[in-house]
Amino acid sequence: MNNALISTATVDDIPALNQLVNSAYRGDGSRKGWTTEADLLGGARTDDEGLTIMLQNPAATILKYEESGQLLGCVYLERKDAGMRYSDLYLGMLTVTPEAQANGIGRKLLEAAERMAAEYHCRAITMTVITVRYELIAWYQRRGYQPTGETKPFPNDPRFGFPKQPLDFIVLEKLVSKPTTTTQP
Repeated sequence: MNNALISTATVDDIPALNQLVNSAYRGDGSRKGWTTEADLLGGARTDDEGLTIMLQNPAATILKYEESGQLLGCVYLERKDAGMRYSDLYLGMLTVTPEAQANGIGRKLLEAAERMAAEYHCRAITMTVITVRYELIAWYQRRGYQPTGETKPFPNDPRFGFPKQPLDFIVLEKLVSKPTTTTQP
């Protein structure tokens, strides 16, 4: 992989992020990859306004993965406040362009998210996955994410797409390994 870089997205990245996310999840082009939601949902996965709101959230970050200046992946991360300390890091919108899926980019973004969660001293990384996305749930489980037993309804909001069947989310989580510190005798 030439010149691979994971960095923090900015508002200047919104048009490219919008194109990337929608191409990976919705429409016929998304069928080139294994993460498509085209048979489950119609409409856009996100838009410029939604991405702007995400980037304006002071508790949120979008990491982007680029190779040779080309945007190939991203992931949304949001620290969930628990009083004075953050307790969980919510992970969403893990995206890899369909043409580059199965090349380890998603795993690298997931590992970067896990490092960030450890740096923030989070208890766990949590996420929601559509319950009928069996292959995706299995992919996360192979990486240590486990069902919590909690489910959530899919939002009845056109900003998230138009369900073609009844949909729910399963909640997955992975406990975060805290960075080790050494003490001097």
